Amino acid sequence: MGVTFVSDRPYVLLKCAMSLDGYIDTAGPDRLILSNEEDLDRVDAVRAECDAILVGANTIRRDNPRLMVRSPARRDARVAAGRPATPLKVTLSRGGDLDPTALFFTTGEVEKIVYTTSNAVDTLRQRLGAVATIVDAGDPVSLTRVLADLAERGVGRLLVEGGSSVHTALLTAGLADELQLVVAPFFVGDRTAPRFVNDGAFPWTSTNRARLAEVRRVGDVVLHRYALSDRFA
Repeated sequence: MGVTFVSDRPYVLLKCAMSLDGYIDTAGPDRLILSNEEDLDRVDAVRAECDAILVGANTIRRDNPRLMVRSPARRDARVAAGRPATPLKVTLSRGGDLDPTALFFTTGEVEKIVYTTSNAVDTLRQRLGAVATIVDAGDPVSLTRVLADLAERGVGRLLVEGGSSVHTALLTAGLADELQLVVAPFFVGDRTAPRFVNDGAFPWTSTNRARLAEVRRVGDVVLHRYALSDRFA
């Protein structure tokens, strides 16, 4: 595929739901529901197979996600296999503007890790040190360094749930192995709303296409699975 991967990093799986015109939310304050219960259960199964879940700091501020395995049966199966009931929670923050009472930090008996710039480490440790592990990821934050550190912590499979900046950074750096893209049957029609990815130089072009591995109808949405590297599994 022409995409080089780093061997000492987790398998990186990107997950996103978008409208027919490529938007993942509206520009307003209310969260846009793109998926359905059937697909949410599918995502829950994917989460249960992963060692860590990563989102950007803006996703925490805007959506206040729990990022936990919802199914009791799946949590029990993880524990029976000697794993935490729910995956590690990971975020990236440049400025440290995160609320320690956010659900990301307060839900789930699992470690929460915040990767930040070198000059924000002390500030974040003062603000979040009681609820999270703060890790210096360079200045600016190095995704390669983040992934290598996660690998050292035993993360073999990383699920990335957004947002646009994180997806764009991983894709343009060639650090993603799989994309699970769900398309909802409606339009947003607002160019000020956030899209799946931002502008960038992506490895996959009209002459170097990603491999479509699966297309599946899930209720009223459609799942597309793309192989983005030779690590696809």
